[in-house]
This record gives sequence, structure tokens and C-alpha cells, in this order.
Amino acid sequence: MFLFFKNARTEQDKELLKFLKNILGFKPGNILLYKTALIHKSKSHKDSKGFRVNNERLEYLGDTVLSTIIGDYLFKKYPHQGEGFLTEMRSKIVSRSSLNALSKKIGLAQLIEYTHGKGGGYLSMSGDAFEALTGAMYLDKGYDFTYKVLINRIFTIYLNVADMETKDWNYKSKIIDWGQKTRHRISYQVIDVNEDNKRKQYKVQIFIDSFPQETAIDFSIKAAEQLASEKTYKRLLDSGIITNEN
Repeated sequence: MFLFFKNARTEQDKELLKFLKNILGFKPGNILLYKTALIHKSKSHKDSKGFRVNNERLEYLGDTVLSTIIGDYLFKKYPHQGEGFLTEMRSKIVSRSSLNALSKKIGLAQLIEYTHGKGGGYLSMSGDAFEALTGAMYLDKGYDFTYKVLINRIFTIYLNVADMETKDWNYKSKIIDWGQKTRHRISYQVIDVNEDNKRKQYKVQIFIDSFPQETAIDFSIKAAEQLASEKTYKRLLDSGIITNEN
């Protein structure tokens, strides 16, 4: 295993090791965990026992670990804020759009192995890889180590938590409020469910007075509704249909 660090087999291996050292500040114990964290399902392959190898299981684990770490961090950072504030702040930080942007900002997105093409999973690929990386780190180094790296090396440096306090996030509420004020009926419909993997992905479409609007895909219906609402709200805002006065 340690020979691997001295003689990285490929340029991709070298880039991964450089990323882990320069951005996260450590050398991995089990490099295979981190390599697996960067394999998108479109690049799945089978191991010697016939099992599919991709980052979906690590993503599942990382999602749970990341949510716990962020919850712990916010609880300590805001000792006098209530449950509602803490829950919304955590949702903002771990939202797909936030993790996608963070993954690209730290250079993780460019390390992902995937087959170029179209598909719902590609929209969240960067954020999914960040969660998978978190899962890999947790298995390799443990919770306390993962907590320190994410907070001290990632969120403190690359994420402005103070700005997120005032960031517009709940676009579903915004567009529903607009609909009520302007007498437009807002509704949502799940139009597709991807069950190709162990985690379902829901494709949701928003409707205004029965007219179809934007769609979005995520691992929960609520999250997909939020993304579809954001896309629709911003488009209507750009077109002048919705104004800041609405």
C-alpha cells in the first residue's frame, strides 16, 4: 500500500494524491476508498466477485456522516438559535446546488470518472462525489478526523456560512407565495422515478395553472421540488413575470 504513494501508477492517481494532500491536508491509508468515491455510476465496473463498483454506497454513507457533522457544527456555532434556523441552515449547506458548487470550487469535480452523456444523475454528480469522499474519509480515518478536515480545511475556507444565513433558499415557498398573491395555482408532480440503483431518484415537474414548467431530479421529492421551484422562479424573474415587488 505504501509503495503506491511513491509510485502512483497513473496521472489520475497522482492528481488524486495531490488533491488529498494539498486541499484536505493528509495522506490516505486506503487509497482505493478514495478512488472508488470518484467513480460515477456511468463508469461502473465489476470486481473479481462480480459486484458493481461505483461511488453510490460511499455516497449513501457520506450523506449521513456529512449531515451529522454539519448539524454538530451548527449547534456549536449558533448556541442560541432555535431548531428551525439550524435545520434550514443545514439544508442550505448540504443542498445539492451547494455541494455541487463546493465540489467544483475545491477541484474535486474534475477528478470524477464518468461517461459523458445525458442523465439525471449527472446533474448532482459533483455533489454526490463530495458525499462519497466524506464516506471514504470516514471509513479510512474515523469521525473525529473527518469532522476536523471538513470544518477546518473545507467549510471554514471555501464556504461563507454567514452569507448563507441570508441566502434565498426556499424557492418553493417563494413561488407558492407568488401564486397565492397573483391567483395562480402551483402544483408539483413526480413524472419519473429512477430505480437503477439502491437510492431512488425522483424527477419532479412544477406546474402553474396546469401548464408544465421546469423539472429537477434529486434523491428526495422535497429536494427535487425545491430545485424545480428555483429554476422556474429564476426564469420567471428574468422574464419579468415575477418581480421583486411580487
